[in-house]
Amino acid sequence: MDKTRKVLIIIPAYNESENIEQVIERITAHQSASRAVDCGFWYDYLIVNDGSTDSTLKICKERRYQYLDLPINLGIGGAVQAGYVYACKKDYDIAVQIDGDGQHDIAYLEELLQPLISGEADVVIGSRFLRKEGYQSSLARRTGGRMLSRLIRLTTGKKIYDVTSGYRAVNRKFIEIYSKDYPTDFPEPEAIVTAVMYRGRVMEVPVQMKAREGGRSSITFRKSIYYMIKVTLAILVCRLSYGIRRAKD
Repeated sequence: MDKTRKVLIIIPAYNESENIEQVIERITAHQSASRAVDCGFWYDYLIVNDGSTDSTLKICKERRYQYLDLPINLGIGGAVQAGYVYACKKDYDIAVQIDGDGQHDIAYLEELLQPLISGEADVVIGSRFLRKEGYQSSLARRTGGRMLSRLIRLTTGKKIYDVTSGYRAVNRKFIEIYSKDYPTDFPEPEAIVTAVMYRGRVMEVPVQMKAREGGRSSITFRKSIYYMIKVTLAILVCRLSYGIRRAKD
C-alpha cells in the first residue's frame, strides 16, 4: 500500500450526544492499532455537526474532537457533502462515510479501503445483505431497499444489494464529484445512481452492522413514505437528465 494515501472519515451527526463519544473512541482506538501494525495508510476523522439541538456540539468542544459545525440543519446529504468539500480542499485521497449513531463498525474499514487502494473500484459500499450477518434493519426498510435496488438496476443496469447503506468509501475522483454534486436528503440510493452516471465503478463488500446504540432515528413512518416517493422520483429524474445530456453531447 502507498503510505502517502490520506483517508478522511466523515461522520454526519445530528443530535447524537448519546452515541458520538463511543463512535470516536472506537475510531481512535482502531487508528492507534492501525498505526502500530503499519497498515500502509493513515486517516483522520471529521464530525459534521448538522445543527444539532442537543449537546453534540458541546461534547465535540469539550472533548476537543475534530469537527465542523454547520450553523443550520442541512440534512444528511448536506452534512455529508460538507465533509466532501472539506476532504477536497484538504487533498484527501479517500473519504469514508460512517454514521454517528454507532451502527457502522470501524473494524471493517480496511475491507472498504482495499478495492480503492488496489484500483478495483471508485465507490465501495459496506453491505449488510451479502452475507446477511449482524443487524439487518426493519422489515419495512428491507422491503423499501429491495424496491430501490430493483429500480437502480432497471435505470442503470447495476445490481446493488444494500442501496441504503451509509457506510461507504470513495476515491479522490468521487471526493471531487460529490463535493459539487451530492443529493440533499435521503441521499444514499441517489448517490449510487450519480456514481454510475459518472461512470464510476461501484462495488459492495460484506460488513456487519449494529442496531442504533442510543437516541432515535430521524426517519419516522411518515418520512419513510416520503422517502420512497422522493428517492424514486429523484432516481428517475437523475437518469433522465443524464440521458438528455448524453444526447446533446
